[in-house]
Amino acid sequence: MANWFECKVRYDKLQENGAAKKVTEPYLVDALTFTEAEARITEEQRPFISGEFDVAAVKRSKIAEIAFNDEGDRWYLAKVGFITVDEKSGVEKRSVSQMLVQATGFKSAYDGLIEYMKGTMADYDIVSISETPLVDVYRMKVKE
Repeated sequence: MANWFECKVRYDKLQENGAAKKVTEPYLVDALTFTEAEARITEEQRPFISGEFDVAAVKRSKIAEIAFNDEGDRWYLAKVGFITVDEKSGVEKRSVSQMLVQATGFKSAYDGLIEYMKGTMADYDIVSISETPLVDVYRMKVKE
């Protein structure tokens, strides 16, 4: 299971009018520790940012699963409510899980989530889907 960390990177971004503007952009990184997350985001961003940049924040994310879609250019946060019944008391229990969906728009995020959840045996309902400010998500690299 992946450990996701949200890393915020601050740097000077060149605007269309040629002026530099200080921006902070959030990324999601799969890492084992806070230190590893900071090192990985630094390594991933170095080729894309000219000049100085710093990792402004690193925090553990509550993302449980991610539905990747290479055609998607945006990230959507889906809150999914799983419904279980306590066998002893017969009481229905609902737990909400946060999932990330990569998509081109809201409709494709919904469709992608439904497709991702197809093999799920548990009863669930989609509580909400909203676009996130995440720029990119970096998975752990598998050594070949």
